[in-house]
Amino acid sequence: MLEERACLVSRDYSRSCERKGSWPYASLRLEQAEIQQTKRPLEEINRGEEIELGVRKLPKRSFDQMDSATPIGGIVNAALAQSEQSRSRRHAGDNSNMSSLIGAIGRDLSISCLIKCSRADYGAIASLNRSFRSLVRTGELYRLRRQNKVVEHWVYLSCQLLEWEAFDPNRRKWMRLPRMDPNDCFVFADKESLAVGTELLVFGRDLMSHVIYRYSLLTNTWTTGMRMNAPRCLFGSASLGEIAILAGGCDSNGNVLSSAELYNSESGTWTTLPSMNKPRKMCSGVFLDGKFYVVGGIGGAENVLLTCGEEYDLDTHTWTEIPNMSPVRTGAARDNEPPATSEAPPLIAVVNNQLYAADYADMEVRKYDKDNRVWVTVGRLPERADSMYGWGLAFRACGDRLMVIGGPRNAGEGFIEVNSWVPSEGPPQWHLLDRKRSGSFVYNCAVMGC
Repeated sequence: MLEERACLVSRDYSRSCERKGSWPYASLRLEQAEIQQTKRPLEEINRGEEIELGVRKLPKRSFDQMDSATPIGGIVNAALAQSEQSRSRRHAGDNSNMSSLIGAIGRDLSISCLIKCSRADYGAIASLNRSFRSLVRTGELYRLRRQNKVVEHWVYLSCQLLEWEAFDPNRRKWMRLPRMDPNDCFVFADKESLAVGTELLVFGRDLMSHVIYRYSLLTNTWTTGMRMNAPRCLFGSASLGEIAILAGGCDSNGNVLSSAELYNSESGTWTTLPSMNKPRKMCSGVFLDGKFYVVGGIGGAENVLLTCGEEYDLDTHTWTEIPNMSPVRTGAARDNEPPATSEAPPLIAVVNNQLYAADYADMEVRKYDKDNRVWVTVGRLPERADSMYGWGLAFRACGDRLMVIGGPRNAGEGFIEVNSWVPSEGPPQWHLLDRKRSGSFVYNCAVMGC
């Protein structure tokens, strides 16, 4: 029964009709399910609006409403019909096997089709039978997607301290994750976030120590209890497939660290790596050309701004210092320029193995010349990308696109805008994907590719 299965994907939501602690939401396309909608008929809902879906047990006629315009859509439609026929045979006394995939084409071709479907549809696919459900919930389907280089990127962001939302840039749809349930100490502590594999990790402090909240895309739940070998905050991090590296930061006593760790989301294990050449906090991390880089940050007894970066080679397990890698601002000092500790970590992202940076002060986008090791200005940031010394502005890679997430605020009211640019298409031309009202800026942001 639907009531007994876990929600396997993030859920569409209505900000005005939020219901706490109840399951019946799912990210289904409107034409795929009969829904309950409390405000007005479906035909009056515009594409960009946020809606709440109350999912009911699907009647037989709903299986014929799948989009079969594409070959994959047709195959999935056939699978839905096959599953319904199996149910009919079972009720007629036929104890047929309900755990098969698409019997007409076999398991291998079934999986080849399924990995090309959008992961927004996996909740519906998982409801077909036990085999489909197992493929999705165990993570096997996502592992097969990764092996076949099929990756779909969603943006996860928090504009309220305990609430996270996901944005699908392809369908331009917002979804709400379950609400976190931490204590007050976590709410007011420094927090970092990282998406790796099918997990979203949020790092902060509990009453007595550092704590990690882990959101699983497979079960749509938050859990705690995972621990690093050396707990920290204010570190630099990045992920590559199922692994992530965290470097630097501060320990519980405020000491700046040079240590680093590797997390494997498949095994759930932490591995201590060799230490960096310099301790640093409030730094940023990226993967570039298959190597991990930590850039900028603050180090030393006097909390000086570091302009160097460090490269970690995963094959040789060594760190190499790279001078002038931080995208420091050029020109004379500005009036009322904030101290280094007041500024956000470097806003950097990698698209197609090219490193880009956002300069919040000059509202510029820069690109790192790897051969000459210099930063070159390539264009402007979106005009309405507002921030406070870089805080509240997210600059992220999302597949082959760069995303700038932020927006204007005035007297506690404002907007969050999602802007996108594809660097391979030429100089920065930002396209507004969507915007929504928000009285706060972006506290944390991560991109999950799976």
